Amino acid sequence: MMKRAITLLSLITLSSFASAKMSLDKLITPSGFNVDFYIQGIDNPRQMALSESGVIFVGSRRAGNVYAILDKNGDGKAETRWLVAEHLSQPSGLAYKDGDLYVADIGTIYRYKDILNHLDKPVKEVFFDELPDDMHHGWKFIRFSPDGHLIIPVGAPCNICEAPTKQHNRILSLDVNSKKLTVVAEGVRNSVGFDFHPQTAELWFSDNGRDMMGDDIPPDEINRVSQMGSHFGYPYVHGGDIKDPEFGQGKDPANYVQPELKLGAHVAPLGIEFYNGKSFPSQYHNQLFVTEHGSWNRSKKVGYKVAVATIENNNIVNYTPVISGFMKDEETFGRPAAILELPDGSLLISDDYANVIYRLTYQKP
Repeated sequence: MMKRAITLLSLITLSSFASAKMSLDKLITPSGFNVDFYIQGIDNPRQMALSESGVIFVGSRRAGNVYAILDKNGDGKAETRWLVAEHLSQPSGLAYKDGDLYVADIGTIYRYKDILNHLDKPVKEVFFDELPDDMHHGWKFIRFSPDGHLIIPVGAPCNICEAPTKQHNRILSLDVNSKKLTVVAEGVRNSVGFDFHPQTAELWFSDNGRDMMGDDIPPDEINRVSQMGSHFGYPYVHGGDIKDPEFGQGKDPANYVQPELKLGAHVAPLGIEFYNGKSFPSQYHNQLFVTEHGSWNRSKKVGYKVAVATIENNNIVNYTPVISGFMKDEETFGRPAAILELPDGSLLISDDYANVIYRLTYQKP
């Protein structure tokens, strides 16, 4: 197994290191926090999932690959990697449960059973293939809920449109035994990050607002599902109170769930993660970390940071940067994508632009 992993290391890094543009001295953090490379040369890393053995699985969007990586010697850097799958269609999202790896490949969820014992030769099987196969907003972030259901978002197959099916523009819950789908939320344009509150178990999710309404509207959103099946407005109302110029006529914003947080337009919130660890200062416990992937169609770039939303009594009362410096003077160095908490309380943050995964740690000054 180790021999193959080392061979793949040499093959993978030849192309990936050439595109890495991030220097750690560009990144800015609050006092006591430190950012280091956990691994470099991973093509287009997105969502990550942790196994009980410490092996971390990493999906990619553009590369079409799924990786496994391991910090074998416990030094805070992954030195071993495997290429678990390749030639998939935007396998951005994945989840690990009970020894099996689940990979979201646009319209199909694949399962790799007993993956830790088959890293050299994984066996792929179709687990669920009754999802839309639209490429537009088709890449996914998936996660298991506390009750063991697989949560799957299906984005809008467009910039702005009504849902063409009863699966589009929604977040769905898949019963892994019966394969029955239930609607968790509708009126959701493109969510590629969500997590469950560690105390209330409510689902919180990020949502990327529509384009082509200018630089400053509509806002991107952080939302909370307090009632299953709630409607969050898209495509009729954006940001809780902005009627869509095409679809909003005659719609009452009061009929839709208001965002918990209105972010800047086009900042592109992707991964969100509640912090359950104890190694960060107490004000970060049970708070929501957010990656802003950054704008692509704005006259001046915005986003490009990792921030924390402070929540009190189910209300966001503050939103502050934790890592910035991924962009400066309109030059992009990195784009944070997803977050994963490790057992030691540090956070991993994938960067699909610089082709690296960072590790955020804290040591009291």
